[in-house]
Amino acid sequence: MHYISDILYWISTGLLVPVIVLLIVIFGRALLIIGSFFGQYISVRKTESLLKQQFDSLDKDNVMALADGLPKRKDSLVLAFIRKMLEHKDSEAHLQKILSDFEIAAASDLAASKTLAKMGPMLGLMGTLIPMGPALVGLSSGDIASMAYNMQVAFATTVVGLFSAAIGFITEQVKKRWYQQDRVNLQFLADLLTSTIKN
Repeated sequence: MHYISDILYWISTGLLVPVIVLLIVIFGRALLIIGSFFGQYISVRKTESLLKQQFDSLDKDNVMALADGLPKRKDSLVLAFIRKMLEHKDSEAHLQKILSDFEIAAASDLAASKTLAKMGPMLGLMGTLIPMGPALVGLSSGDIASMAYNMQVAFATTVVGLFSAAIGFITEQVKKRWYQQDRVNLQFLADLLTSTIKN
């Protein structure tokens, strides 16, 4: 039993460096997500106000005039898919495929935020628990310096993990709301174009 415990201790201690490296990586990823999120936020606000005006007055008689009122920006996902739908306005099958492609693209954009929200606490907890063993050993042997160092590592990994998870969670929730609204607009446009095809 003593040998098995030693093996587990060595394994857990050996995982500390990879956990810290991964925490640094996801922390850097969180900073990149914050930067891109603010750029995306500005773009979405502009696009939302424009599309609200366009879609409030949209019906099957003027649906084809929608293309003329769209901005030429290429950084908006929903605008790109609206253009695709208008290009394939005569095919109901294509319209449904474009809707499915939008959902896949939205899920792909949310993947990074989801990963941060889930991996941050996991790695933070591992980074907290792994140094606790050596800290307790240092406490029992009277090595206060070793104990203090290990406790410092434990607290630092917790904070970094929770910070990264918070960034992931917040950006995921906000982006979900954006994509739900975009999905509603695209479904509305698809229904209008489908009714135009049938008539």
